[in-house]
Amino acid sequence: MSQGDAWPYLLSSCLPPYRPSHPLPRMPEGPELHLASLYVNEACKGLVFAGCVEKSPVSRNPEVPFESSAYCISSSARGKELRLTLSPLPGSQPPQEPLALVFRFGMSGSFQLAPRDALPAHAHLRFYTAPPGPPLALCFVDIRRFGHWDLGGEWQPGRGPCVLLEYEQFRENVLRNLADKVFDQPICEALLDQRFFNGIGNYLRAEILYRLRIPPFEKARKILEELQQRRPSPELTLSQKIRAKLQNPDLLELCHSVPKEVVQLGGKGYGPEHGEEDFAAFRAWLQCYGVPGMSSLRDRRGRTIWFQGDPGPLAPKGGKSRKKKSKGAQQGPEHRLEDPLVPSTAPSRTRGTPRDPPGQSTAQQPEGTSLQQDPGVPPVPGKGKRRRRPATSGHRRPRRIKADTPSLDNEGTAAS
Repeated sequence: MSQGDAWPYLLSSCLPPYRPSHPLPRMPEGPELHLASLYVNEACKGLVFAGCVEKSPVSRNPEVPFESSAYCISSSARGKELRLTLSPLPGSQPPQEPLALVFRFGMSGSFQLAPRDALPAHAHLRFYTAPPGPPLALCFVDIRRFGHWDLGGEWQPGRGPCVLLEYEQFRENVLRNLADKVFDQPICEALLDQRFFNGIGNYLRAEILYRLRIPPFEKARKILEELQQRRPSPELTLSQKIRAKLQNPDLLELCHSVPKEVVQLGGKGYGPEHGEEDFAAFRAWLQCYGVPGMSSLRDRRGRTIWFQGDPGPLAPKGGKSRKKKSKGAQQGPEHRLEDPLVPSTAPSRTRGTPRDPPGQSTAQQPEGTSLQQDPGVPPVPGKGKRRRRPATSGHRRPRRIKADTPSLDNEGTAAS
């Protein structure tokens, strides 16, 4: 199929893309990265790209030093990372080796194939197609700018095997390292450690624990040590062993099968014009996360965990469990889904808050997180004391403003 012939096919089958433009109750986790990779491969099939890779001036991510007269794009995913490979075609100029980029989506990253003259907002990295076909651009779109890409194509060091694609290695990695101090933590917090649970995030941990009726604040090691002793009876046939696993999966098996269920839901996107059915399918699939009647608590990282029943012995002291109200009930801020929605174009500003320096956006602040937590949502800051407004006396004392100290940009080591 030529590039020109592929255009109607791409319009009908690939657009709209897999992009969470509709407010979602979740951040990109393993299934979303996997679906995004499938989308890129399908959308770019038969397309030829050319020229420079263009980065938006507001992005803090590195420039992509790649230019070719003709190249193709392919993708693969592992856990919460996606690898994009730019492969020059035979005879293209200048002669060069393929270049790979590894993306972490942060809170709102996605890929979108769009007409070149109608680029989506917040398209921070753009790959343009070559003539004679219709001018298109594959864009990395990231509204909140927590997403990141690295040159070189290497998966981030320290991440464990993918729960979706490397199940046997994932299981062995967890059970072999139960002496690690992370397993002293509640199971709900340990499940976000990307060294062991690469691809699991906030909505997945809630769904997995709920299905097994495991209290979220039970000690992780206690739960997982039981799996070391679990051995199928040698008298069972292979089909009986498989049936037993399907009927009574353990925690690690659900870390593999539950994300697969989300992938099987599929969907081309969650945009309001085309994605309502896809969003409704995901919402109907949820059994615990944000479901009316479920309780919630914040863990030590400030992330909300949804559950039913007893939270467990390691629940935060003084933590107030809240129940999700039914759809018809009025919801206050404390009952809304924890994951932030897409921000408005003109966010409100708290009175007295200093404005950002020119060229700096609050959405660009690095997450400051490590592989030992899932940073889909930055930690919730503690409540500070409200300062009393001084009495007006004609002249106001000028406020002392501390100089902005640039923080280290550790997005490169954050697990997005």
